[in-house]
Amino acid sequence: MTLLDIAEVAEKSGLAPSALRFYEKRGLVEPAGRNGLRRTYHPDVLRRLDLVACARGAGFTIAEIARFLVATPSDDALRERMAVKATELDDTIDRLTRMRDSLRHAATCDHVPLVECPGFKAAIG
Repeated sequence: MTLLDIAEVAEKSGLAPSALRFYEKRGLVEPAGRNGLRRTYHPDVLRRLDLVACARGAGFTIAEIARFLVATPSDDALRERMAVKATELDDTIDRLTRMRDSLRHAATCDHVPLVECPGFKAAIG
């Protein structure tokens, strides 16, 4: 297996090397070792970083993500937090879907002003 050095991981993930070092410090990723002075990582670190980015985008904190990555089925508090976050995400998805639909309507609407259009208002909800 070919290891990736920190520069390669940074390039492929779109993260700065400093972010990778920060994530390492917080327990989100783990280097495989070093090649001289440079950290090296297993290629599967890119999947881990995708998961971290997705969780960050969903509003999880670094601490929550670190806890999630080592969670066991018996971690009831974390499971409860996940259920709450899933509900929050459902609400966000609903709101964004309404916004998308209203923008699609506005893109073809002739009403002046657009935001007063009954179709636009209906799409917003």
